[in-house]
Amino acid sequence: MKQKDLPLIIIVVVVSAIFSFVISNILFASPKDRKTKVEVVSPITSDFNQPDQKYFNAQSVNPTQLIQIGDSNNQQPFNGSQ
Repeated sequence: MKQKDLPLIIIVVVVSAIFSFVISNILFASPKDRKTKVEVVSPITSDFNQPDQKYFNAQSVNPTQLIQIGDSNNQQPFNGSQ
């Protein structure tokens, strides 16, 4: 390395450092821009409100009941015989 190369390398390092600093300030947000307002979530409680009696009452249709259509005495319907 020659004696005149050292000042050129120092100048390139300084210019590239300044360029990197300026570009990083443009690309990355500053601390004052990082603040965001967020929605506050209410905590979960163990309370359970009773459902509306209009829909959930003793006279309502129970969809989990077994529905049988007709009278079938065949205990093995898929064995090929009737």
